[in-house]
Amino acid sequence: MGDWTELLPGLTDADRRDVETGLTEADARIRAVLHIASRYHWRFSVTNVPEWTAVGSWPAEERRSAALAMHRESVASSNPGGLNDVVRSLADGDLPWTRADLVWCLEVVARGDFYDLGAHLELPAVIAARLAPTELAGLVPALDALLSELTSGYFIAAEPRRHAVALLGAALDHATGRRLPSWLFHRGDGFGPLVRAEMSGVLAAPGVPELLAHCVSLAKPAAPVKWQRRLDEFLATTPGGAEAVRSVLETFVAYGRRLHDDSDRLLRGLVWALSRQPDESATDLLARVTAAAAAAPRQASGFPHAQRTAVAAVQLLAGRSGEVPVRTLARLAVTVKNKAVQSRVQTALARIGALRGWSLSEVMELAIDDHGLSPEGRLHTQVGPYEATVQVVGEKARLTFTRDTAPLRSVPAQVKQAYGDELKQLRDLVKRVGATMTAERQRVEGLLSEERTWSYADWSSRYLEHPITGTYGRRLLWETSTDSHLWSAGLPRQDNDGWTIVDRDGRVIAGDRVRLWHPARATTHEVLAWREHVLATALTQPFKQAFREVYLVTPAEERTQLYSNRFAAHILRYRQANVLMRTRGWQTGYLGTWDGGYDSEATKLLGGGAWRASFHHQLVDNPDPSTYDVEYCSTDQVRFARRDGADWQPAAAVDVPPLVFSEAMRDVDLFVGVTSIATDPQWADRGEDRFQAYWHSTVSAALTPSAEVRRDALARLLPRTKIAERVDLSDRYLHVHGNIRTYRIHLGSGNIMMEPNDAYLCIVTAHDRTGRLHLPFDDDPMLSTILSKAIMLAADDTITDTTVLRQLAR
Repeated sequence: MGDWTELLPGLTDADRRDVETGLTEADARIRAVLHIASRYHWRFSVTNVPEWTAVGSWPAEERRSAALAMHRESVASSNPGGLNDVVRSLADGDLPWTRADLVWCLEVVARGDFYDLGAHLELPAVIAARLAPTELAGLVPALDALLSELTSGYFIAAEPRRHAVALLGAALDHATGRRLPSWLFHRGDGFGPLVRAEMSGVLAAPGVPELLAHCVSLAKPAAPVKWQRRLDEFLATTPGGAEAVRSVLETFVAYGRRLHDDSDRLLRGLVWALSRQPDESATDLLARVTAAAAAAPRQASGFPHAQRTAVAAVQLLAGRSGEVPVRTLARLAVTVKNKAVQSRVQTALARIGALRGWSLSEVMELAIDDHGLSPEGRLHTQVGPYEATVQVVGEKARLTFTRDTAPLRSVPAQVKQAYGDELKQLRDLVKRVGATMTAERQRVEGLLSEERTWSYADWSSRYLEHPITGTYGRRLLWETSTDSHLWSAGLPRQDNDGWTIVDRDGRVIAGDRVRLWHPARATTHEVLAWREHVLATALTQPFKQAFREVYLVTPAEERTQLYSNRFAAHILRYRQANVLMRTRGWQTGYLGTWDGGYDSEATKLLGGGAWRASFHHQLVDNPDPSTYDVEYCSTDQVRFARRDGADWQPAAAVDVPPLVFSEAMRDVDLFVGVTSIATDPQWADRGEDRFQAYWHSTVSAALTPSAEVRRDALARLLPRTKIAERVDLSDRYLHVHGNIRTYRIHLGSGNIMMEPNDAYLCIVTAHDRTGRLHLPFDDDPMLSTILSKAIMLAADDTITDTTVLRQLAR
């Protein structure tokens, strides 16, 4: 129990006798009724059966005693939830409740086991709400502390808790004369006290508490017409109502953290109130509230700060005019990991596209915010005697300062002291630009699964001249055509007349349509030539394109038709796999030892939303039954489905568009290749034997398409390194000839065997040791790992790590 029990006044012997007189008889009588009614099916509330009707005719004093008896039973019972309706029904009506009854009930709660279904709260809350303010005198501190404990607790069912908090809060307000209800903006999170501290006068203004109470009463994302009419009445008759709504929502945007469920419900109603204001500033605020509500902590990306608010706000934002809703929702489409919010975002974007005549993919494309940057990715601002520049550098946004054209290494002290607000705005801009870049990189890569084409003018304006998208588009391969049949590939180049596409020899390629190049549509000769060109020109692509893996349907998948077992039966490190799935845009739940938590299905939309891939995986039980954390999962089938209106129809692998199939299988290969226990260099030393057979078979297995591409990249990179004379490639391994021993590094798992006896060598790379070697892409960490291990082992006589030296000396 919390501190409220210490604030509870004691009962005199006389008061206790008054409360408990007749309790035993009433207890026996009500138990008899419950025993008769127990033969009904469990799904019916006992208060709805015929035998309960007679209880309503009992004398008020006997019903009071029966309610007290059932309250005592609910606190001690192992199934208290079943008594909620019983206590509520017995306490209904005008019963002779006293202050002593309330204190007695609270004493019973303080002595009980405090079960989590809320039945222990029912009667004290009802009594407190029925007592006169004079009878509550002396109980306010205890009730206030109890209310704080209820709002900050996580082990009470939501509905009983909300019911009790509302009744106790009303009693406190009645006793203290508080204008703003205690159950609004309570201490269950940091947001409630913050709002009360900053806006107490605004919130207590005439009509505002009633408006807030109406907002919190909204039970669903879509408001009923009757509720909306009542909302409009409140807004029309409350002079400060609209401003209070905006102020609370502005405070939430600045708060930027997870909300208590009660606060979330209140904000859901407030965004509906905000939506009644048609001006652009209301649209802008609604967009910022939507983004803040849908945001989630990095370590819990599937749990938004305010999910109820986000779902409602997405729907309302989609109905607003202008570009702000499109940009906000497009950004959320590639950043939100919560399934409920993500599905609403996709529906909202499709709705916007239908209204404006755009495809979903085009909606996403047109919504990219340029943040006021020039086409070169810069924004210059004068801050006192300094010039601040927000600039896109590579794939990051940076803030720099100059004075009299001389660059400064850091933020000037004068700017920090005298221009704090301007500095904060600039830093916020850098964060927003960075978030847009992260989302845009993922969106552009997603185009590889689509058959999109652009006119030359749209392509150059959207993918080359845009300050955000251009940082990616200018480093990618594109194809152009004059007849949409014969396509020629090249890289963008800016000439005096604008952007053109040029081939490997720098010759301009004519065409009026453009599409993104994919190796699945190119010949082997063309793919190899572009790989060599990318390396020769030191072009770092934003993601694998020239070196991208291609996955074709196999005969086995033709036989299984509706599923692929290509990546089944692998053992993955679950936490790492789950994070990687979400990072790659897959929607997935969490595995756990609860009902329905033993298997999961990760899904991703491809082909512009027309196709869906599903990757099935299951929990692997921990050997220690006392450990509930999921360490490993096993992989299973990959399935595909085609969108059919609001439904999805299963599709055979041979019917899936090649780009969709290849991109989906590439992601699953990535999950296995990065998180399989076979890639853990310390696994062999753990002494665990459950997965030893799998580990040993996988560390030297045939190469997957991703490992084949890695091999090709190494074949081109190694001749450019200082260890070129000490390494050679075979079908599965990179052989490294050191001064002490010779080594084989598997190109799939990165594991090392020492020749001639195939002894396993464990090396955990602490950091990148590839030096200044140019890599054509940065989304294959295993490539860097293999290169750093090879560089280290080629000079094995210089190794000083004692752990490695002991293994070499065996």
